[in-house]
Amino acid sequence: MSATSSSLMSLAPAQSLSQPRRVKLVQSPTSLSVSLPISRMLCLKSNHQRNLFACCSLNVQDSAGQDTPIEKRYPAFPTVMDINQIREILPHRFPFLLVDRVIEYNPGVSAVAIKNVTINDNFFPGHFPERPIMPGVLMIEAMAQVGGLVMLQPEVGGSRDSFFFAGIDKVRFRKPVIAGDTLVMRMTLIKFQKRFGIAKMEGKAYVGGDLVCEGEFLMASGSV
Repeated sequence: MSATSSSLMSLAPAQSLSQPRRVKLVQSPTSLSVSLPISRMLCLKSNHQRNLFACCSLNVQDSAGQDTPIEKRYPAFPTVMDINQIREILPHRFPFLLVDRVIEYNPGVSAVAIKNVTINDNFFPGHFPERPIMPGVLMIEAMAQVGGLVMLQPEVGGSRDSFFFAGIDKVRFRKPVIAGDTLVMRMTLIKFQKRFGIAKMEGKAYVGGDLVCEGEFLMASGSV
């Protein structure tokens, strides 16, 4: 190698191959210049692509949900027991039958039923004319009727003519129930003294997943 080339090589700054190259980015005359290693730039670019892909996926899902009409987005409650089957078990009739459908049922254990609260219910003209709210005592009665569905079965030993609402305890009303709501009631047997015909049950009622009423119920069998 000649002396000239050797001197040129010695004048060139030494740079290790292991050190990352840095690139200066300037977006506009008024922006700040940023110096980043190329490896960092590649990482940022990769993250940007992943985020962009995720955003595109979410946008596709959102658009697919918006394309489905709202009346088709929410499935109906299942029917384990319809109103005709309910009438075969409960002795109540209009205007005091407050259970429309059973959606889950374990005889002698628990039941989940619904009451569709409508402005046509006969108690709304008086409670209240300007603000239709379902009376709390009728919510308790509806839940007690669901409790009757749990117990009034031959395999449980009940009869529709000999089971009565005996008492309530620890009742709390959390939110008002108004016309247009669907009251979802769950009644669960806690204790049953078959010798005395006494059943203790736990009841909870919901609207849209929110707890609106709860309490403990005492049911008794016996002759009138």
